[in-house]
Amino acid sequence: MQTPSGHPVGSTSAARLVVLASGGGSNLAALLAAHDAPGYGARVVGLVTDKPTAGALDLARDAGIASAVVAPADFEDRAAWDRGVAEAVAVFRPDLVVLAGFMRILSPSFLDRFPGRVVNTHPALLPSFPGAHGVRDALAHGVRVTGCTVHVVDAGVDTGPILAQVAVPVLPDDDEASLHERIKVAERALLVETVGRIARDGLRVVDGRAVIG
Repeated sequence: MQTPSGHPVGSTSAARLVVLASGGGSNLAALLAAHDAPGYGARVVGLVTDKPTAGALDLARDAGIASAVVAPADFEDRAAWDRGVAEAVAVFRPDLVVLAGFMRILSPSFLDRFPGRVVNTHPALLPSFPGAHGVRDALAHGVRVTGCTVHVVDAGVDTGPILAQVAVPVLPDDDEASLHERIKVAERALLVETVGRIARDGLRVVDGRAVIG
């Protein structure tokens, strides 16, 4: 695996994944189910969460994966929390950091510490409907097709180079919950596929576009 500048960040062994999650951890579960497959190329080595009650912690424990809770309430300010998250992630020596339902924006200083190695999932077809309410916003605009995106994280909100996307149709009787559930199914598969490709083939950003391989 390589950084966007072309420098190696992994070796012939499986790429080390650190997952950041705030909720139940369905994307983490998908990565855990995939990482033992021969030839997948990546393995989850750590979980970092901002919520001590996150269901993802149970998944990590059951899988024998080390975890860390970095709760904002335990820090004096946002800058101190940012540093705490970066330190917790760095302990696991990640080749790739995967934001899988992590509901907080990471600072530029965090991204500078792991340049070109942070990817995120989003429940819409970026650049449409960025932000915390992508599913709700898609429904409000009356689109007939939405979907999910995996992208490289930059300093903006869901503005980084796109790695992969899958379309999901909006059904006539969809509400936010039903549509989001179908998007999550597509999102899990897309994340597993994309992370595996990055681990096996490398990642570069060329003229603002993400290139795998």
